[in-house]
Amino acid sequence: MGLVGYVGTNPNINGFLSKRLLAGLLGVEAGQDAVIRNMLYEKAFEKVKPYNYTVAEFTAKISELRNKLAMCGIKDEGIIVPLELGAERRTTSNVLSADANSVSYSRTQAEILRVVYGTGDEHKPGGFLPKGGNGTIAKSFLKFPHHQ
Repeated sequence: MGLVGYVGTNPNINGFLSKRLLAGLLGVEAGQDAVIRNMLYEKAFEKVKPYNYTVAEFTAKISELRNKLAMCGIKDEGIIVPLELGAERRTTSNVLSADANSVSYSRTQAEILRVVYGTGDEHKPGGFLPKGGNGTIAKSFLKFPHHQ
């Protein structure tokens, strides 16, 4: 979520120092994401005990849930994808999560809040942040009435 959040935030950032900081954070986040996804990919077909799912199936299910909660189409993918979603539509491996053109996905602040709240509603806290986010952006969403 961090990587796509930084990509989505970039167009909203003004000023050289802020852009430089964001670029630095994005670089570190991309590296961390690649290392974690590579480790998962190495174990893609191992069953996760006590569940009857492989690591690849778990990553796909987590991605499906994130996409559903965010209500934004496919912006999150498991470590193995259908060929049409793979890099340049030539591979099903997906260590670096990106679109078919090998460009990182971006998420808006609202999309991220929908996922981390686990509610599918950026105005309704829950999940990892049951009282809502404490930052300026998250608080601004909490000022609006809940969707029903």
